[in-house]
Parts: sequence; C-alpha cells; structure tokens
Amino acid sequence: MNHAQDARATTKLTHYPTCIFIEGWVNNALSNNWIVMNFIQRLLNKLGLVNAHADRHPIRIFLLEDDERRCEWFARRFKGDELDVSCEVEQAKELLQTRTYDSIFLDHDLMPEHYGATESDDERTGYAIAAFLASRPDLQRAATIMVHSFNADGAMRMVEELRGAGRAAEYIPFHFLEDRIRNFWPR
Repeated sequence: MNHAQDARATTKLTHYPTCIFIEGWVNNALSNNWIVMNFIQRLLNKLGLVNAHADRHPIRIFLLEDDERRCEWFARRFKGDELDVSCEVEQAKELLQTRTYDSIFLDHDLMPEHYGATESDDERTGYAIAAFLASRPDLQRAATIMVHSFNADGAMRMVEELRGAGRAAEYIPFHFLEDRIRNFWPR
C-alpha cells in the first residue's frame, strides 16, 4: 500500500464509528479462526480420530456388479448408506424402476464368460442396463451414473449410449473409483 492509499484508508476509518471498526476486526478474527478450525477438523479426519461420515445424510446407491470382492469394497466404502446390489439384468431393471437412487454404479461384464470375450452380449451385460436407462429418460434422472468396468470398450459403449440419451455418465476404471467417489461423497 503506498502513502496515498494509506492516507485514504486512515481518513475513511475516522469517518466510521469505532463500533463498526471493532465489528470488522472481530469478523476478521472469526474468519481466521474458522480457517484454523477447518484445518484441525481435516487433520483429525485424516488421523481417524473423528467420524466425518456423520457430516452427511445417508445416500442410496445402486450397484450392478458380479465380483464379490468389489461388492464387499462398495459395502465398506458406503457403510452407513443404503446399498442395493444386483448382478442380474432383470433384477437390476426391477430395482431401478421401483426405487430412487442418488448414484448408480454399473459394471459391463457380469459373468465369467464375458471377461475377454470378443463378441458382445448386450442382453446380459451392463450395456443392457445402460440401454434401459437411456430409453427411459424420466427414470433415475437425478442419479449420478458411473461405469466402473475394466472392459474399457464395453464401458465406453455404455457411456455413449447414456450420453446419447442426454444422461450424464462417466467411465471411471475401478482402480480410480475411490478418488472419484471421494469428490462426490467425502468420508
């Protein structure tokens, strides 16, 4: 701040009552205190000394997945939330028609014979659910849709089908999913 600016600031302060000046000083101190408290809260969360999960309401998740290890991972990751899991297309359609979800996670390959297959099996893979949602624009409209398959070609076909119908959908390989989920629903 140069001398002229300093003089103007001093002049301005003399025209205001002292209580307004003190109020501004208190507000500034409180805002700095908030920064310190926020830092301490984040540090305690990282150290596992507080439960950050209590900061948000439970969410409802739909998972289309056939791998038990991944299902267990989702159950741990969304502990305290409502998680519906299906590994069959018909059951998935029924759940998606009868319940409302905050987020939908879709896998492409749902059976061991789909892994590494050279031909698509659209009626018995996650693609069938992507096409189902794409054909019903009013169904699960507010849900975040993430395709987490290791089958990149199948996953991209699913995302293109959903986006072609005006849906917001993303392809996130499973091993990058934790980072992406953390952005949406911090723990």
